[in-house]
Amino acid sequence: MTDSPLTTGRIAAVLHARVVGSSDLPITGVAALDEAGESDLSFVAAHVTVTAARSSRAGALLVNRHLDELSCAQIIVPHPALAMAQVVEALFLKQRPAFGISNLASRGQHVTLGREVSIWPFVTLDDHVSIGRGTTLFPGVFVGAGSTIGEDCLIYPNVTVREGITIGNRVIIHAGTVIGSDGFGYLQEAGRHRKIPQVGTVIIEDDVELGANVAVDRATFGKTVIRRGTKIDNLVQIAHNVEIGEDNILVSQVGIAGSSKTGHHVMVGGQAGIADHVSVGDLAMVAARAGLNRDVAAKEIVSGAPALPHRTWLKAMAVVAKLPELREQVRALELRMTTLERKPTSSTRSAKTEPRHAERASRARRSSKPSPRVRAKRTPKRRR
Repeated sequence: MTDSPLTTGRIAAVLHARVVGSSDLPITGVAALDEAGESDLSFVAAHVTVTAARSSRAGALLVNRHLDELSCAQIIVPHPALAMAQVVEALFLKQRPAFGISNLASRGQHVTLGREVSIWPFVTLDDHVSIGRGTTLFPGVFVGAGSTIGEDCLIYPNVTVREGITIGNRVIIHAGTVIGSDGFGYLQEAGRHRKIPQVGTVIIEDDVELGANVAVDRATFGKTVIRRGTKIDNLVQIAHNVEIGEDNILVSQVGIAGSSKTGHHVMVGGQAGIADHVSVGDLAMVAARAGLNRDVAAKEIVSGAPALPHRTWLKAMAVVAKLPELREQVRALELRMTTLERKPTSSTRSAKTEPRHAERASRARRSSKPSPRVRAKRTPKRRR
C-alpha cells in the first residue's frame, strides 16, 4: 500500500503505457485477480481466460491487449506480469532510510564502511572487512576477516559470511544462510576419517539472490563460484569447488556435490541431486528429484534417478504404471506353461505306443511260421 492514492494515469506513465478507460481512477493497492477490490490493480496473465478476468472486482487491469469484454480500466503493456512487478517495485515498496551504524555492532580493526550503510545491532564485522555503499546488514550477521561485500546488498538476520569471501553488488542473502563453511572433505587414515583443510574461498557475483538456510562451501583449493544473476531457493547445498553459471535457477533442496559445473541459464528442479565432477551444459534443465550422475549436454532435459533424457523417462514411467498388470500377465503365462509341460502331447503318446505295436507285429510274424513239432503230411508214392 502507498501512503497516498495513485491513479491509473500515473501507473501508465511509469510503465510508458497507454490507458483504455479512466486515467484518473484511484489505485490504493495491488492484488491477485481473484482477490482484488475496486481500488486495486491486478493483471491478466497469458493463461487466464477472459471469463476469469470478467469475474474479478479489480478497478484496473494490466493486459497485453484491449479486452472489449471488460468494463474496468485497462493499461496496455507487452508483458502484464513483468509490468506488475515493476509497478510494485517502483510504487508500492517502502524505501527504508539508512539505519546508520548501531553502537551495539562489533567492529574489528581496519573495517571499511561505504556511505549510507545500515549496520544493525549485534552485527559482527571482523578485521579488514569491507562493506560497500548502501548495503544493509540486519541483526546477527557475521562477516569474517578479510571478506568483502559490495554495494546495495541486503544481508538478512543471522547470515554467516566466513573469512576471505567476496560478494558482489546488489546481492540478496536471506536469513540463516552460511557462506564459506568448510567443504566436506576427508581421507581415510588407519581406519579413521582425517579432515582435509579447506583453504579456498567463495566468490558470489553481482545480482545473485540466495534463499534462507542455503549453504555454500568454500573450496578445498581455489574457489567456489556463483556467477552473475543466479537465483537460489531455500535449503540448497553448494559443495566445495562448484561453479554455478550465470542466470541459473536452483529450486529448494537441490544438492550439488564437489567440483561440478553448470553453464548459463540452467534450471534445476526441487530436490534434484547432482553428483561430483558432473558438467551441465548451457540452457539444460534437470527435473525435480532427478539424480544426475553423468554430464548433461547443452539444452538437454533430464528426469528421474538415475537421470535419463526426459522423453525416455516418460516412456519408462508409462511402463512402470503398468507393472501390476504385467505382473499378473506373467503369472498367468507361467501357470499356462506349467500346465502344458505336465500334459502329454500326441507325439509323446505315439512314442510310448510304438514299442507295443512292434511287439505285436513280431508275435504275429512268429505265429505265421509252421511249428517245428507238426510233421508235414506225406504224399503217397505212385506205383509203377
